[in-house]
Amino acid sequence: MPISTPFLSQSAFLEGLPIIGGVCAATTEQVIPVLNPATGETITVIPRLGASEAMRAIKYNVEALQSWRCLAAAERAGMLQAWRGLIIQSRDDLARLMTAEQGKPLSEARGEIDYAAGFVEWFAEEARRTYGEIIPSARDRRILVIKQPVGVVGAITPWNFPAAMITRKVAPALASGCTVTLKASELTPLTAFALARLALEAGIPPGVFNVIAGDAPEIGSVLTSHPDVAKFTFTGSTAVGKVLTAQCATTLKRVSMELGGNAPLIVFDDADLDVAVAGAITSKFRNTGQTCICANRILVQDGIHDRFAEALAARVAEFRVGNGLEGDTDQGPLITPAAYRKVRDHVDDAVRHGARVVTGGQHHDAGELFHQPTVLVGATEAMRLAGEETFGPVAPLFRFKSEAEALALANRTRSGLAAYAFTRDMDRFWRMAEALEFGMVAINTGVVSTETAPFGGIRESGLGREGSRHGIAEYLELKTISLGLSGQVQA
Repeated sequence: MPISTPFLSQSAFLEGLPIIGGVCAATTEQVIPVLNPATGETITVIPRLGASEAMRAIKYNVEALQSWRCLAAAERAGMLQAWRGLIIQSRDDLARLMTAEQGKPLSEARGEIDYAAGFVEWFAEEARRTYGEIIPSARDRRILVIKQPVGVVGAITPWNFPAAMITRKVAPALASGCTVTLKASELTPLTAFALARLALEAGIPPGVFNVIAGDAPEIGSVLTSHPDVAKFTFTGSTAVGKVLTAQCATTLKRVSMELGGNAPLIVFDDADLDVAVAGAITSKFRNTGQTCICANRILVQDGIHDRFAEALAARVAEFRVGNGLEGDTDQGPLITPAAYRKVRDHVDDAVRHGARVVTGGQHHDAGELFHQPTVLVGATEAMRLAGEETFGPVAPLFRFKSEAEALALANRTRSGLAAYAFTRDMDRFWRMAEALEFGMVAINTGVVSTETAPFGGIRESGLGREGSRHGIAEYLELKTISLGLSGQVQA
């Protein structure tokens, strides 16, 4: 059955939600409040779980692994499809839950639930396609290669996409025959626990998919050091990702890291103005600018700069800002006071260094964590927002003259996650697509994410890929089998 709004009650949450092995299994009386960032109100409290619960979750993973990996791929695929069906049935309830704890507009939350369900469906289908191969060899033997699940997986997901970031990791892991302990963000744990409940209802056995939240350093230390965890996957900041990668080195775990970005969005003189403005809005302002692939630096060529700035500012000035549960909105709050302060600091620093505010630039009266959607012109590399992710609704415009200058500016970062370019010149399209040093490049669109395409970056933006047929490979080991042949075909 789909979940319903009484699910939000504190007693139902603490007594009924699955955490470890299918039941709430906290051994602590310490709790963490889950806040609505739009209002500051406490939605509920969750147990502050730590190392002991992480150890217990991994124990259940180990116990469940053998029977889960030995199921036929079609059986695992069927359970994943059932999970996907329950997610879709619960779409509206899940979206309201997500907006309550994360703050994004309700329309975006509904879209994320669909996106999350898409990963489950995709990898349910991929479960049947983990093909092996036979390699031609000498006359007296054959070489076979098979793919097997890597084993127990530890995963940590962020607060900004509390459903899609989970299914993008958990669905391929389960499809391949792995078991998973997921550490959800303590800022947005309710969506994660709801997904776990639905997984159980779909028939996925207890212990196969465990969800915990609480003391991040304690839980992270267990997931990265436990000898029974064969694979670790993380989405979050580059700084934390480096620490976790180093911790995983002690047991040489397989590692996937989806880390921070500093995405350039380049608008050339020959771009379609309307397409470029729409693409910039989609990329920059989705989830109130709190995405790792959002346009952090908007580079605009001289000939189109002023028209683009005017058109972008006019659209941004019309955004509806407010609590996503109280009416139609386009922008919500920042997630925490620290996130709000960073946005303010970036805007103030840019203005001190000569940037001009075209629209926005101030606190929004919708609430404590709301900031006006902002467009700045006159941005330069001397400003903090050129080298740091703002992670908020601020669009800084950098002016450039030549294609070579734009490319040099775009690539001047240690990050390498996503980049965008708008041009109607097909030769320039190929030059940009090949020369931009990023794991994902979008041309004439602000959308780069889909379950059907590999998602990931290069350099300090991470390791590995998620989504697409490549995403399940992150959870599979290759095994070579050499088969000797003793006889010849008889005449």
